[in-house]
Amino acid sequence: MTPATTRAVRVALVSALALGTVISGLGAASAQPEAASTARPAAWGPCAADVLAEIPAAQRDKVSCAVQEVPVDHSRPRGDKTGVIMMKRPALNPAKKIGSLFINPGGPGGAGLIYSAYGSSFFTPEILEKFDLIGFDPRGVGRSAPLRCFRTQEEADAVNEGWFALPITKDEIASSIRQSKVYTDYCGINAGPLLNHMSTEAVARDLDVMREAVGDRQLTFVGFSYGTLLGATYANIFPAKSRALVLDGNVDPQLRLTNGAQYDRERARGFEIALDAMLKRCDSVGVEKCAFAGGARKKFDNIRENLRKGPTTLPGGVVVTLTDLVGRTASNLYSPPTFKALTTWLQSIHAAQNPSAAAALAVQSVVDVPMLNNLSGRADVRVLPETPYTSDDSYYAVNCTDKPFTKSNRNWASTAAKWEKESPTFGRYQAASDLLTCPTWPARHPDRWIGPWNRKTKNPIVVVGNYYDPATQYLFSQRMAKQLGNARLISVDAFGHCILGDSAGADAAVTRYLVDLTAPVNGSVYQPNVQPF
Repeated sequence: MTPATTRAVRVALVSALALGTVISGLGAASAQPEAASTARPAAWGPCAADVLAEIPAAQRDKVSCAVQEVPVDHSRPRGDKTGVIMMKRPALNPAKKIGSLFINPGGPGGAGLIYSAYGSSFFTPEILEKFDLIGFDPRGVGRSAPLRCFRTQEEADAVNEGWFALPITKDEIASSIRQSKVYTDYCGINAGPLLNHMSTEAVARDLDVMREAVGDRQLTFVGFSYGTLLGATYANIFPAKSRALVLDGNVDPQLRLTNGAQYDRERARGFEIALDAMLKRCDSVGVEKCAFAGGARKKFDNIRENLRKGPTTLPGGVVVTLTDLVGRTASNLYSPPTFKALTTWLQSIHAAQNPSAAAALAVQSVVDVPMLNNLSGRADVRVLPETPYTSDDSYYAVNCTDKPFTKSNRNWASTAAKWEKESPTFGRYQAASDLLTCPTWPARHPDRWIGPWNRKTKNPIVVVGNYYDPATQYLFSQRMAKQLGNARLISVDAFGHCILGDSAGADAAVTRYLVDLTAPVNGSVYQPNVQPF
């Protein structure tokens, strides 16, 4: 999402931090969209030692933490409560402080607590001087009463067994459908009171409580990826309380909240667009800069189709499957600094499949965790008997609440085949996530905001989009800007998912907006600091 170091930081920050409880309360009342809050002021204090261990040593004596109490169900503000944990990195120049800047890293399910300690990765020194940076784990995520579908890691592993990231054969498809249903059954048993209250609307209402708790009259917010939906939702529930909102790497809110299947189908297309652009860029720079150059598109398609027939063994004995190819390619498309390693790896597969065409390259590279469907990291954990389950299941809890799907996955195979025909590399892979799981999600009558999206804020909302963003294609940013009641779209001619911290021009424009409320010229186009290859 940013140049090499910053992008690595951003990926590493989405970690599984786990703690929190739901607090029982009494009474019931009806919450109005702009109802006055009775939020208690945030009680800042030292952060826990294991939280501090997650941030740079130089920041540990600067940050403080607080747990903010919010209603489980905002329509019953005096009912049960849950806690949302926040971390504050204070403004470096208190005399010039403007207010607080809340940050959401996306996901959904991204644990954003420690993002405030990494503000220099995304924001200019002027922003760090003038704003308290506030990171938080949204409800059900990380340390904020994590929503968990399992009691032990062994339960999770048993469900994950036979649940394929890329089901192709009849047996793999049947097994994945069966195991995804077992998964949602576990969620119905174990998820607890948050199950019906994990919508983006609920998080937006939490955010308003947090805003008041830190003493800000209006919200200043930067949301990345899914965080753009959170920002857009807040702006439309609380337009008068929205000071300055920056949305980087945008979803299409209307499509996402009205047709989950079509939204995911178009997400797959976004990955295909980014892949095709990357392969063309590889060819344009030549083999000296990109090992896969020379008919890169055709070579990639041949690799993919060969892997459909069976795995390829690289020199040294490493076995590459179709799932490996699709998963790693999807992951690396998020981060342009990884393109060179990715294309070198692709060339090694091509050489292994075509030994007469070229000598196989002796290249070993890190195998990245797939970003589209890695079961929230659970598939990578080695455990001992009766190991406590420490992950959370907020990804599906939010997506399956927000995004409407048909209530049956019996037609999954034909739909996946259709998506695969349209998006040969990523169509089936994308279909193997929400489209497979959400039809049997056990939440009943969840709270969810479905619009309107066009309520006017006093200040324009700044929408930022990369031309070749894989996960939230550029078209989504264009749609976001059109749907919002008052927005300015700025674009970056860049690869990768999200851009703040990676484009001096965009960063300068965002700084002026956050500090002075001077919105950039609509339609402005900027360049990234570094081009791939």
